[in-house]
Amino acid sequence: MRIGLTYTGTAIKHENYVRWLRGEDGADIEVIRLSAEDGNLREMEVCDGLVLSGGVDIDPDYYGGNKEYVKAPVGGWNPERDAFEGAALERARADGLPILGVCRGLQLINVCLQGSLIQDLGTAGDEMHENVEGVDKRHGVNIEDGSLLREIAGVGSGEANSAHHQSIDRLGKGLRINCRAVDGTIEGIEWVEPAGKSFLLGIQWHPERMYLNRFADVFLYSAIRERFISEIIKLKGLR
Repeated sequence: MRIGLTYTGTAIKHENYVRWLRGEDGADIEVIRLSAEDGNLREMEVCDGLVLSGGVDIDPDYYGGNKEYVKAPVGGWNPERDAFEGAALERARADGLPILGVCRGLQLINVCLQGSLIQDLGTAGDEMHENVEGVDKRHGVNIEDGSLLREIAGVGSGEANSAHHQSIDRLGKGLRINCRAVDGTIEGIEWVEPAGKSFLLGIQWHPERMYLNRFADVFLYSAIRERFISEIIKLKGLR
């Protein structure tokens, strides 16, 4: 099994994703690093699934946003990464591959489907959602009944980690909200009509490092990984 994982920007953070995706016994799982710097979009041809990772803010040009906003990245945006990952997403959709978006990855899916972003959550929002000096925040989330995420998690609420200052504003075409933080911030998305489409799930939290903070709500990280892997296995069985 080969999983394409977009490069989040640092080796340590990337390794968190690799460790999480491979699980305790990842002998049969190869994680392929995909990045604009490597210019290796062609490796999508051998991937069985795609994970869109977290990282720097998406260039506002992609969703008609303002380039001047509070906490805009000091070093600027990375439009090359945005374009590369957008192309990887389209390739995965065209090939019917399971897709998982994490934090920025959720936002990228939304933007690529003609949605937009709240560019900064403000003082109150940052107090709940933005990490401080690399330490994730924790907050409650409520999962929508009847959603794919509710099916995966098996529960209607829990506690997630948080490390973001932006969120979804206008929802992308064909998407539905499956989860919100206790303050109403959108925390998850999926297809509104999944029939005939590949598996797609976007989450605003970081399941790949929840174990670092000893989170008890395993359905928000372990169950998501298990379902993503099972979707890949199911797809490979059809080939």
